[in-house]
Amino acid sequence: MENATGYSEATESARLARVPLSHMSIEVGHFYMNDLTNGEDRIRTQFRRIVPLVGAYTEIAKDEYGPRARVSTCFLIDDYFRSDTNPGEILRKLLGIADECGLRIDYLAREAGCFEVPVAGPEGVSVTRIPLADMVRSRIVPEPYEGTNGRRPPTLESGWLCNGKRANEGDSGQAMHEESYTPPEELGRREHSIFLDVEMWSRRTKVNGRADGHTKWSCPYLASIWQLLRLGMLRMQGAPVVEPQPWGPGDEWPENWWDMPAVLQLQPKAKPFAAYRSISLLPKRYLKIEAAVQLILDHIQLDDDVVDQIVSRGREEGIILPRKVTDRIGHVLLDGV
Repeated sequence: MENATGYSEATESARLARVPLSHMSIEVGHFYMNDLTNGEDRIRTQFRRIVPLVGAYTEIAKDEYGPRARVSTCFLIDDYFRSDTNPGEILRKLLGIADECGLRIDYLAREAGCFEVPVAGPEGVSVTRIPLADMVRSRIVPEPYEGTNGRRPPTLESGWLCNGKRANEGDSGQAMHEESYTPPEELGRREHSIFLDVEMWSRRTKVNGRADGHTKWSCPYLASIWQLLRLGMLRMQGAPVVEPQPWGPGDEWPENWWDMPAVLQLQPKAKPFAAYRSISLLPKRYLKIEAAVQLILDHIQLDDDVVDQIVSRGREEGIILPRKVTDRIGHVLLDGV
């Protein structure tokens, strides 16, 4: 695939596509793969908690955007870190419990699809993959901080991103002296700092402990790309990087996750997958991950043409959208699940 290090090139070589947009995208929970393989109780409990919330946020969307508000639901499968499971067994159980609980899932997405997007050729056979995680990485712009001495590798080399100045930037030879210690400091802080330092990727290692050169992407980094997909913010040569593929009750699940499209459309009459705004209904244990997602998104330089188009389309519908994507993302964190 050409231009593997950038996903824009929108106005240079191709017309910028208009991705279909709902008013609101609702993420209806999330589970680690261990949750999905170990029984049904945790799935059922979470879905029962989420059903009335989906109804409430659908009504909120109607209050804000009118009675014909477009609302779609989605669910992200944790297949990147556990691809050694059987898709058919997992998804039949998951979707069966969702149906039992009255939870409508319009779109089913794969977390590994935030790493690489399979591109279907004739008869649906995958012929290539878009290196999505690599492409978004090229858009990360860390904040410079005055006084750093270069001892720590830059963000795009180390895979670590922070929101200010890290601790102990001084001479390591003086580390045992109390006066040499400098605490971390948040850029743009108010009275006190809330310092975040997030690992976005690492180098995968072999059994003998030596790096094999492959990148292992972190959960917060892939979740950041997931949010950008839900907001319709990513393009490659003007075209959307992900287009949901229809999937019906008669279709057979493949034997492995990598043979599945990045996003499946389960409901034929579903409103568009991408939306002006997103809301995620998640267990409270994802709080740290979602804080890291916001930090990462605040440091991704998106294509101005794409941002302009989305904001302009909102204005055509009487919707005032902030240019900053993190201002279009909401969360509800559930305790007790």
